[in-house]
Amino acid sequence: MTLIIVIITALVSFAAFQNRELMAKLMFNAYLVKHSNQWYRVITHAFIHGGWMHLGVNMWVLWLFGGIVEESFEVYRGSLGVVIYTALYLGGILFSTLPSYARHQDNFSYNSLGASGATAAVLFSAIYFNPTMNLFIMFIPIPIPAIIFGIVYLAFEWYQDKKSNDNIAHDSHFWGAAFGFTFSILMAPDRMPRFIEEITYRFLG
Repeated sequence: MTLIIVIITALVSFAAFQNRELMAKLMFNAYLVKHSNQWYRVITHAFIHGGWMHLGVNMWVLWLFGGIVEESFEVYRGSLGVVIYTALYLGGILFSTLPSYARHQDNFSYNSLGASGATAAVLFSAIYFNPTMNLFIMFIPIPIPAIIFGIVYLAFEWYQDKKSNDNIAHDSHFWGAAFGFTFSILMAPDRMPRFIEEITYRFLG
């Protein structure tokens, strides 16, 4: 399923790169969602991106962690794993747009696009299933335990959202991540004792 999502997103994004009218029709605009009932934008915005770098980063993160999450859901939920994984991705898209919708439903000039909220959901699902795996972050030469990265990531996105001095949807990142972690707990509660045990062993010995 991860591969399917990557391929669809890449194809739709490429088409939108070539057709700005298509991009305008697919991006998230809370005003048009509310006042013109264009609810499809809540989903379609996650399949287009602002450029190759934006697309590449999101799909790279999805590719790195999507397989881990798919396999984990299959372990805990069997044949329903792929369905739950798909629900995680779509739920990440939906849930991550809620703050932007609440803030900008009467602001016609606000637009957003990209799969960052959904990929954050997948990343934090992976952190739930593998809290002590080492992550290597660009420009940081040492490995960072996933759970530590997750805490720093949430704090950073919360802070940046409050500053509101750039054009990045930090609220989408934050709430997508929160959804992914919470959804994974609900879908695989049997994992929680092991989650706590792994963290305790890693940091307390």
